[in-house]
Amino acid sequence: MDSHAATGLSALFDRLLPAAVAVLLVLAWEGLVRWAEIPHYTLPAPSLVAQTLAAHAASLAASWWFTLKVTFGALALAVAGGVLAACAFALSRPLERAFLPVAVMLQVTPVVAVAPLILIYIESTTAALLLCTWLVAFFPILSNTVIGLRAIDPGLRDLFRLYRATPLQRLRLLLVPTALPYFVAGLKISGGLSLIGAVTAEMVAGAAGRETGLASRILEASFRTETPKMFAALVLLVATGVLIFWMFDGLSRRLLRRWQGAAIQHADP
Repeated sequence: MDSHAATGLSALFDRLLPAAVAVLLVLAWEGLVRWAEIPHYTLPAPSLVAQTLAAHAASLAASWWFTLKVTFGALALAVAGGVLAACAFALSRPLERAFLPVAVMLQVTPVVAVAPLILIYIESTTAALLLCTWLVAFFPILSNTVIGLRAIDPGLRDLFRLYRATPLQRLRLLLVPTALPYFVAGLKISGGLSLIGAVTAEMVAGAAGRETGLASRILEASFRTETPKMFAALVLLVATGVLIFWMFDGLSRRLLRRWQGAAIQHADP
């Protein structure tokens, strides 16, 4: 077997390994439930969870779509607000000193504590959920982008000063390319946090019967001791989180290919 074939088999094995481990875990779960005869209201088997997911596909799909809209809507707002605020902070130190503590206060405030107040003050439930989720997703974008905008090479900074570049030219040609890896790292963090924030906000709103997201379906199923339905909704949430991670991981690889290639070449003897 030549080296190219061995490399191809190794790459194929690396790709199939996570799926194989997941299948083995599901099979072990199914076998444990059947062997121990665990009641379905205590721990449903994966086969029963799949049946429940198919039986309630319409209602769960509508709730999943709502949770997805809140997650990505808040993430889009967090990206827009975080990047704009980071650019403003990078261009003005006084502005950063004045408003960065406010951003920190927003970050450290538990969304569970502030969500009931937001739901009282904002009539639209969807807008309230967007705001709650935005509070969770905003700071990683802001913080990482600010760090990236500050991590410029001193020599390049002096060169731009020598040529009397305007602040906007420095931002577009120097700061933004330097900050891109940091921004992508913050985006990957905020992607998962957006889903967590959306679910948490839905839990608070769903407790009062005002929400139709997956978290509310979990609450409703728990009140009725419909454990298989709880697991079905949870499977959708977990799958959504995994897809979000894969999506932003692929985006990171595509955007940062130049930086990764340069790092590999620099590491080679």
